[in-house]
Amino acid sequence: MQKPEKPSDTFTFELLAQDGDARVGVFHTPHGSIPTPIFAPVGTQATVKSLTQRHLRELDAKLILANTYHLYLRPGDDLIAEMGGLHKFMSWSGPILTDSGGFQVFSLADTRRVDEEGVTFKSHIDGSTHRFTPELSVAIQENLGSDIIMAFDECAEPYDREYNQRAVERTHRWAERCLAAKKRTDQALFGIVQGGAFPDLREASARVIAGLDLPGNAIGGLSVGETKPEMHQMIRVVNAVLPVEKPRYLMGVGTPQDLVECVGLGVDLFDCVLPTRLARHNAAMTDSGQMNLMNTRYARDERPISETCTCYTCQTHSRAYIRHLIQAREMLSGTLLSIHNVHTLLNLVARLRAAISAGEYAHFARAYLSNLNS
Repeated sequence: MQKPEKPSDTFTFELLAQDGDARVGVFHTPHGSIPTPIFAPVGTQATVKSLTQRHLRELDAKLILANTYHLYLRPGDDLIAEMGGLHKFMSWSGPILTDSGGFQVFSLADTRRVDEEGVTFKSHIDGSTHRFTPELSVAIQENLGSDIIMAFDECAEPYDREYNQRAVERTHRWAERCLAAKKRTDQALFGIVQGGAFPDLREASARVIAGLDLPGNAIGGLSVGETKPEMHQMIRVVNAVLPVEKPRYLMGVGTPQDLVECVGLGVDLFDCVLPTRLARHNAAMTDSGQMNLMNTRYARDERPISETCTCYTCQTHSRAYIRHLIQAREMLSGTLLSIHNVHTLLNLVARLRAAISAGEYAHFARAYLSNLNS
């Protein structure tokens, strides 16, 4: 295991501007400062699919996410620690966030068993049996050496109140165990608020998690089947309780519409697999919605994906060329579309920061969402 590099006071959050509930801030970590609101591309297995670390640096990504469950199974967190930690292993010098593995474990509904101590589950790779506890989740993340680590939580189906009640209470106990197990001072542990689509459970959970006085707080268990109005209601309930002086992280949410709307509700950090997943399915994200580059009408289209976009893809290649790559099943199509899609979301949060700082968030949001939905 790596030795701590810097003291825990490295993790500070500066609130720089506020416009309504929308906020601009900076979260300082040992591997760099993260401007908020921010979108984090997802690098599940220590790689953002189809992009090199050079691409990510050129895109000015400030934070990336890696997955505890997947890296524990392959290549193993002990191996990564032996190789000098995740930053060195993947040649990424910026901040990294690792999730706890909880969501992935609980998504294996048919092959896992939950008890008070932890979760027993079968690997999706080879069917072998494994067990995660809060203590092991923290130990794995300490081996990985990420800047932000997540408490092990229990994510429940949004409308099952009885299960959510049990899961919330267990999530709180597990968060306390994660805090007790944490040894490294150069990692920030975030607690996770759960509670499904039930406002009273969400509020109670937010009070308990806020009471742990961690460097940041996350909102989990949303965008898993509930409606958009319900998701927004849960965010409002939670953010009314979570401390304003700590960053708020909405886990696994990242459509352009979600970024704009949820920043307005006081969310600071986002992550989602969507930009690279859409790229693998031949879709480009734009300010006016998604484009399917397989469409025949783009076969002779000399224009870039977006004529106002400054990304490498749009500055260099035409819609016709990208469509040709897709039809020829060339890997470059996924890379070019991923560059564009990640740029689109990173550029969007930068524009949101500028709008909030200028006191123009509401105007920007109305105009953006009107164009997106037109």
